[in-house]
Amino acid sequence: MLDVTTLRGPVLVTAAYLLLWYVFLLGFQSRTKYRLKASYAARGEVFDRYFGQDEEMLAADRVVGNTHEQMVPFLVSLWLYAIFVSPTRATWLGVAYLALRASYPLLLGSRVSKTQSRRVALATFPSYAIVFTMLGGAVWAAIRGDVLICLI
Repeated sequence: MLDVTTLRGPVLVTAAYLLLWYVFLLGFQSRTKYRLKASYAARGEVFDRYFGQDEEMLAADRVVGNTHEQMVPFLVSLWLYAIFVSPTRATWLGVAYLALRASYPLLLGSRVSKTQSRRVALATFPSYAIVFTMLGGAVWAAIRGDVLICLI
């Protein structure tokens, strides 16, 4: 039987991920847009948010988009692992994943370039490994069938 108080760690990891996503990254994207818009206006140029291909805006959009697309696999695997395998291990794997996600913007840099793929791989591949570890562990525990879940 699973004691719901053991799920504090995964709850905190989930809250931290959403805080990273909504507060930091969306704020970063908005600040980049308005800063670039003002910079373009000061030079007498028109800032085209979607078709201008500004490298800074592309980098900000890529960070937000990549984090958003990775959200579902991470959160699903985190919670399945926490429920079927171990809330404690899910918490530590989730913290490691968050650290890797937080490093992604730093590894990407402020401008999109061709050399980034090697740098961002330092965050991307370990993140995938964590998600597959958690998802695989949860599926294996479910297949074995020796886990009794009771959240009430």
